[in-house]
Amino acid sequence: MTFSRTWATTASAATVLAIGLLTGGCGSGGGGGERALPEPSAPLATGTGPYPTPSAPHTDVPALPEPTEPTSTDAPRGSAVRPQEVDGTDADAVGEGALKALWTYDTTTDSGPRDAELRAAEAGWLTGAYADQVRAHRPQSVLGAQWREWAGHRARTTVALKKTEDAAKPPDTGTEAWRQWTVTATPKGSEGWTGDPVVSSVYVQLTRTTTDKPWRVAEVTVR
Repeated sequence: MTFSRTWATTASAATVLAIGLLTGGCGSGGGGGERALPEPSAPLATGTGPYPTPSAPHTDVPALPEPTEPTSTDAPRGSAVRPQEVDGTDADAVGEGALKALWTYDTTTDSGPRDAELRAAEAGWLTGAYADQVRAHRPQSVLGAQWREWAGHRARTTVALKKTEDAAKPPDTGTEAWRQWTVTATPKGSEGWTGDPVVSSVYVQLTRTTTDKPWRVAEVTVR
């Protein structure tokens, strides 16, 4: 989730929330922003979503790294569910859990939006390669007006998801699945304060090495 002024389909960094929370962000009257993203693992789409082109071959794909397991049995701060508590064979359940972890902030304890990404990586929602990118990424921007406003109200976000897939989505295979959600993050602070919700269209690539392994998030693209 990053913070230039236009959504990019991809960029060469790990995922960082893009909702105007860094420099250049606006106050509660607006909710634009973007996420810095890793290089895509599949060709860019010719359809409306960032999916592989339908004619792209799916054979001879190198084996994916095994997903990392959670480093702690404690519930990650800011996320009410852990990967062990959802059906790992259900791509929808894993994608939803990961997105809630990535978009859940608590300004009373978080130093910035990157903390949510680190929680998602440490909890085990992400593939090993994607988690490594998240940990290695260091945001260049400073915290912006929107995050400061939220922090001034000691706000936490509540996250709602609506599945909004388009016709360009390729069919699932045994080891790859694509999903699209509209993510709405609403900041709620002390003394009844509620800020404007931030709405993002999010594409998620999920992978697993074999069909008996749990799904993990390999890439998140925000538009």
